[in-house]
Formats: sequence, C-alpha cells, structure tokens
Amino acid sequence: MALKDITKETPSGHYDICIIGSGPAGLTLANELASSGKRIAVIESGEVGKTPYADALREVKNTGEIFIRPSSRERVLGGASTTWSSLSAPLDQIDLENRPYLSHSTGWPLTLSDLKPYYRRATRYGFPSLESFDGSWLAEARDAGDFAFSSSRILEKTFIAKDPPWNFGQKLHSIFNAHNVDLYLNATVTSLSSKKDTQQTYVTSADIRTPNNDARKISAKMFVLATGGLENARLLLLSRNTNPHGLGNNHDQVGRYLMNHPKGNFGIIKLTKPVKNLPHLFGYLRDGWSGYAGIRLQDDSERSLKVLNSYLRFEPIFSWTDSQGITALIIIVKKAKRFLNWWKQKQKNIVQLRDWNETGDEVNEKRGFNQKINWLSSVWTIITDMPAIFSYIYYRLNNKKELLVKTVRLRNFMEMEPIPENRLTLSDKLDANGNALPSVALNTSTLDRRSLIELHRLFGEEIEKNKIGTLESDLEKVRPWPINAEASHHLGGTRMGIDPLTSVVNSDLRVHGVENLYICGGSVFPTSGCANPTYTICALAIRLADFIKKEIQTLET
Repeated sequence: MALKDITKETPSGHYDICIIGSGPAGLTLANELASSGKRIAVIESGEVGKTPYADALREVKNTGEIFIRPSSRERVLGGASTTWSSLSAPLDQIDLENRPYLSHSTGWPLTLSDLKPYYRRATRYGFPSLESFDGSWLAEARDAGDFAFSSSRILEKTFIAKDPPWNFGQKLHSIFNAHNVDLYLNATVTSLSSKKDTQQTYVTSADIRTPNNDARKISAKMFVLATGGLENARLLLLSRNTNPHGLGNNHDQVGRYLMNHPKGNFGIIKLTKPVKNLPHLFGYLRDGWSGYAGIRLQDDSERSLKVLNSYLRFEPIFSWTDSQGITALIIIVKKAKRFLNWWKQKQKNIVQLRDWNETGDEVNEKRGFNQKINWLSSVWTIITDMPAIFSYIYYRLNNKKELLVKTVRLRNFMEMEPIPENRLTLSDKLDANGNALPSVALNTSTLDRRSLIELHRLFGEEIEKNKIGTLESDLEKVRPWPINAEASHHLGGTRMGIDPLTSVVNSDLRVHGVENLYICGGSVFPTSGCANPTYTICALAIRLADFIKKEIQTLET
C-alpha cells in the first residue's frame, strides 16, 4: 500500500500528475485518474486522523462580517468529508446564467446541460441520482404531509444526504493500493515553484514542509490544486518566484469574489391549523438517505425582482427545541455510530426528524460534533434537562406517535453576490511554517440582503393566500443583519471564466497563463447559488479528470 509519511520517506522520481489535497475534489480526481496508468502523487497536509499540528494550520484571520470558523476547514485524509452532513443538491439553471443585475457576474462558462452527465456519474461517490432532485424522491413524504401548497412564484428545492455521510478518505482508501498512486501524509504544501519561458509559465514542483520543519519537493508534469475554497487562492498568492503578486495573479483576480452561504434562524410561521405530519418540509430519513424540501423563488420571479437565489428551511418548534440537553444527547448518540446505524436500519418506513440537531447542521455549528467533547459536562447537561430529554426520547422512539406542531421557525440560507471586495489576502500573521495566514474579508451586500427580504415577503403572501398561516418577520428592519453564520461553503477566489481579466481559471479549470496547473474545488465557482456545493465540486472533478486524460493522450501522440 502506497501510503507514505513524508517525514520518514523522501519523494523520489518524477510524477505525471500531482494532486494537492485529499478531500472530495482531490480524491474524486485521483480515483478517476487511477486507471490511466500514469504515476500520480496525492499530497495531504494531515494524517489519516486529526492531529494538533494539522488543526493549528486551519487558522484564518477574519476582518469582515462573516467569520470563517477553523472547524470549517480540515487538514486530514478525506478533508471536509470527515465532518460534513453530506447534504447535496445540484445548481439551478439561473445560477449558471449571466444575470445582468449582478454587478460583477459574467455567468458560468458552462451550462447546466454541460454539468448533468457529470452529476450522474457522481452517484459512485455517495450522491443520489440526479433524477432524485426533480421532486420524485420527496413525493411519498409530500403525500404523507398535512398540507402542500403550489405557487407561480415559489417552488420547493430538494436536498438529499447519504446517511451515514460518505467519508471520501475511508471509501476511496483502496486507490492507494494501485502501484501507480502514492499518498503522502504530513506534507504541507507551502508554495508552488515555477519557471517562465518566452511564452508560458510552468509549475515545476510542490514545495513541502513537514511537521518537523524539514523541506521536501515533489515534481510532476501536471499539478492540480484541490486544497479547499480558501487554501487554493492562498497557495497561489504564496507562490511568487515568477510573479511577485502570486502565481496566476497577473490581473489581481486571485482571492477575489469570495462567497459563502450565510445562514441563521429568523422568521416565525404561525400555522392556521396544527400540523401532525409534514416530513418533506420538516425533514425525514428513509432507506439510508435523509432529505427535505427548501423554499426558494421561481427563476422567473428572481429575474423579475432582480434578486439572488436564497432559500428557506422549515424548523418545527417542539417543547424541547433549543434544549442544550438534547444537543448533548444527540452528539453522544452520533458518536456511538454502530448503535445509531443499527437503529436506522431497523426503521422500515419514513422516519420524521424530531430535532434539527439530528441533521448535523445545528450540532456542527453550536457544539462541533466532530470535535472532542467533554463527557462529564455533556452528561451533566443531560441530567439537568431531563424533562425535555424524556419528551424527546418518547417521540423519537415512537415515530408514529402524532406530535402537533403549531409554530415553525425559518432557517435562512443566502446566496452571496460575487463582488471583488469580498476577498482573501495574506495577513501579517504567520503560521507554524512561516507562511502568511489567509485574511478573509467577507460581507453581505445590499443585494444579498434584499434578496432574502423579498423571499420572506413573497413567501408570507403565499402562505396567507393558501390559508396555511402567517409569517412574522421584520427582516428589513433588523440591525445588525442577523443572517451571518458561515456554512463552511468556501466559494470563489479562483473563479472560472473565459476572460483572464476577470477570472483565474478557464472552463477546463486550467489557470490562465500557467500551462500545467489546474484548480478543482469550490474556489472556481463564478456564482454560488444556494445549493450545498460538494455535489457540483465532484462533478467538476470528474469532468477535469476526463480532460486531463485527453491532454495526456494528446501529449503522447
């Protein structure tokens, strides 16, 4: 098995392809290329498990409204897939269009039709079929609900997650059994060395530091950055031997147009009639998948109002909602994976969610589910909150027991406008390797905020018209802006486009002006839409692998 600790084994020879990063993007790409027979190196800053050294390298300096949490970036085999909930959805048609009302949008150089074949191929990486997102997967749950509403202005967007989540490092571990694929652990790439001839720039090696502060190099014919939405841009800015402003940064585009999906609770629905069942909007589990429908504006409504593609998620209010004891209990249950998976396999029908902590979203944000927990503190929190615990357990284990819901809280997810002022630069603070930390300035724009306000307004009108309830929301009056928690979706910074004056990579993900360097990950997104991005990231990785195979064949003939 070609798993190599770079602190103990110095790389030798010349690779055909060097993939930097072992998260969903890097491992999808490596898996797709493994059968090519070419010699491939995958470089990972961390180890198979988390380490204090690698965790310390996640630090970010925040200077804007949206704060990046260190736990949203992982340096470990499998990358962010070791902590995610695996929630997925494809981009919407409008996300890829050139929307003239965006101040700096040229749209994607790809269409949704271009992406669909790769979405379909992504099913081998733990994603549902593309056809599942047309609403058919939710049909049974929708029919079981107490109400459904239709509107010419609003539609439902399906989100589906593999349960348990797909860990790329575990699922694709066998890649490194191949004789031609090596994985280097404890190998932090600090910069890319390059050379310049009369017409073009070429990357020659990845410069590496070990936890012992030893220097290493890996050389290759072709390089792919797959280090995450922020680190891709940072590495380009740190690579300055042929350009003092950073590799591929001839036009000051690297690090610009950062985006995220700011999220948070705001808005209350008072239901006209208490609801007993609403699994497709409240969320449910079935046959190893979980999912729900979010609420967004129809494309035509977005175009006419000139707004972005945000969405709302229903969070039913139970007697135990926001209980710290429930949060602690769910964290402990999720740590006991064998028991949890056994219980889920025993469920033959639709299992309705009884708390949003069950999805992983709340747990990760408030308590850090994948971090170490204080067991004594958690058990004490459970003991002091026993009334809520008993009530939750009773309805959790009696899934068919009716539970009336009178009030629903809205969970908001925003699309952010790509603007150049939202950017990553290098700070004056250094990491353990002596490199400048990334400094992130990320702020919501007037259009970002207006888009969500308009969604609240139209949604409130529609539920009143359909006699479902009334929406209590004064979002347009609240200061400071309350939807400001980052979603761990680091997008933009090396955006894709045709014009080097406004983008960093072309439609084939090759860096403008650098002959043998490609970037794969959320950093290439020109716009973000409202969908969780990993599904699209893996689709782009499959597409890039196809392109690299063709490039190799061309070079050999």
